[in-house]
Amino acid sequence: MYIANPIYDVVFKYLMEDAKVAKLLISSIIGEEIEELDFRPQEFTTDIDKSILDGRTGTLTVYRLDFSARIKTETGSKNVIIEIQKAKFATDIMRFRSYLGNQYSDTGSTQSVTINNQTRSIGIPLIGIYFLGHKLDHNDSAVIGVKRTYTDLITGEELTTKESFIESLTHDSYVIQIPHLTRKRRNELETLLGLFDQSLSVDTTHHILNVKEDDFPDKFRPLIRRLQMAVYRSPR
Repeated sequence: MYIANPIYDVVFKYLMEDAKVAKLLISSIIGEEIEELDFRPQEFTTDIDKSILDGRTGTLTVYRLDFSARIKTETGSKNVIIEIQKAKFATDIMRFRSYLGNQYSDTGSTQSVTINNQTRSIGIPLIGIYFLGHKLDHNDSAVIGVKRTYTDLITGEELTTKESFIESLTHDSYVIQIPHLTRKRRNELETLLGLFDQSLSVDTTHHILNVKEDDFPDKFRPLIRRLQMAVYRSPR
């Protein structure tokens, strides 16, 4: 079955416009069931120092069109951002940091809570999911989860109660190295992410992938069908 390559912005945007599909992909990655999903404005602007790019002065405005949504899970509301980076550039890290800075400073990313009978505004926890079209320098794991734990550094005890102060200022991240998504399918997540396996490309422009629908559990079929529909929308 031919599907559109989801690493391309227009295809990924089309894929994630389907709320059922977006819930399925995100919940599979973060390992939490999503009760509600609300899409957020997808366009953010970031000013990058041009000297980073070419040594010249001034700034360059970059428009980000990657996915952003607010989800509600059993553990509360969270903002999810997903970025796809097809190639490796020296400016990537600063661009990601600038984008994260915008997310943290967004006044719309807050919620009201009552603590000790006082109502106050706190930041909504953030989750970052990064699809990388290049390999990291030291790790060859296809999917890396960066999760935070609280530890009492005096007793060594792990603390299980979350604090709004800490949750507002730190976040979990998931890094997916697309080049390491091979045809091994050791669990459901790796099977699902096989839809991003670039070795399945059938054309020189890598816009079309060829997958076997029978290789995927029934619950992942909505993603496959959505990408199949996107074949006629993908860039040529």
